[in-house]
Amino acid sequence: MIALLDSDVMAYRAAAACKEESVTAALFTVDSIVVDALLHCDHDDVFYDKWKLFLTGSNNFRKQVATTAPYKGNRTAPKPEHLPDVRKHLVDRWGAIIIDGQEADDTIAIEATKNANACIIISIDKDFRQVPGHHYNFVKREHFYVTPENGLRFLYMQILMGDTADNIIGISGIGPKRAEALLKDYTEEIDMYNACIEAYDGNEERVIENARLLYLRRKENELWLPPNKRHSQTSSPKKTSRSRKKSDANTTPTNPDTDS
Repeated sequence: MIALLDSDVMAYRAAAACKEESVTAALFTVDSIVVDALLHCDHDDVFYDKWKLFLTGSNNFRKQVATTAPYKGNRTAPKPEHLPDVRKHLVDRWGAIIIDGQEADDTIAIEATKNANACIIISIDKDFRQVPGHHYNFVKREHFYVTPENGLRFLYMQILMGDTADNIIGISGIGPKRAEALLKDYTEEIDMYNACIEAYDGNEERVIENARLLYLRRKENELWLPPNKRHSQTSSPKKTSRSRKKSDANTTPTNPDTDS
């Protein structure tokens, strides 16, 4: 059983928490976050004895997809000073894999799809609620399971709401409750899709754009297609993802010394 760690958020939290402290403190903090997550992600009689860490690299294909507003164009604040050192530490000490061409989230979703119920996603990112399987929120120490139907419904709720954190523009005035209400009568994906088009006043292009920005890939080089076109077209994204560092899943969680 394998744990899939969203290391982007772990690195950022550690670096931000230690902005007034030394880089050594930041490295110790991120080690503590990783170890704590690995020690508490087990649930029921399921134990995760292997893990993989993922970090987002460069050339995210979503920057070419976004036309309504620049993808993550609202993130103008400077990043924490120790973030580059923390990321390097995760690669050197924990075998973190840097993903180019797409986000680490995409690779985690692909891995989760391949491994199905033999893995768990460790993150605090709400976007993973579209991915079926076991999940663990390492901040709340909360385990939960996403069914395929609930994951699909959450994606279409996101299409309606957008995502202010990533500068993805949704429909003004639609939040989680309103989005859920608009989709509550539908169980088939095509019906959810058509409901979104209606909510966007017939602007299908906006629905497709949001879906492609929000959808986490389930296979390599995938580009989201409307449900009524998936059997007649093939995906051809502009960027191919690649890993800058490859490693096998690690085993036996320990807290490495961060002083060297």
